[in-house]
Amino acid sequence: MRLSFRVFGMVQGVGFRWFVKEAAAGCGVTGWVRNTLDGAVEGEAQGSVPALDAFVKSLKNGHPMARVDRAETQEMLDQEAAEKDFHIKPTV
Repeated sequence: MRLSFRVFGMVQGVGFRWFVKEAAAGCGVTGWVRNTLDGAVEGEAQGSVPALDAFVKSLKNGHPMARVDRAETQEMLDQEAAEKDFHIKPTV
């Protein structure tokens, strides 16, 4: 399963992308994350349904330096040649 996500709140300038990368590694999902110009964090993640459920729960909980106001997810088509890891992309 693959999903896109956007997280809103105080999620830039607090190490949130690194938190997301670590959460993805801990849950066993692949994909990417980046900051957006509107102050959100967005990305895509791919893995098993239980792994993605745990990952999304981590996104919604955030980490102590961040404040998550809301997290949105949307299912996508799996990528046949999915990433081998989870990485941080440049801001768009």
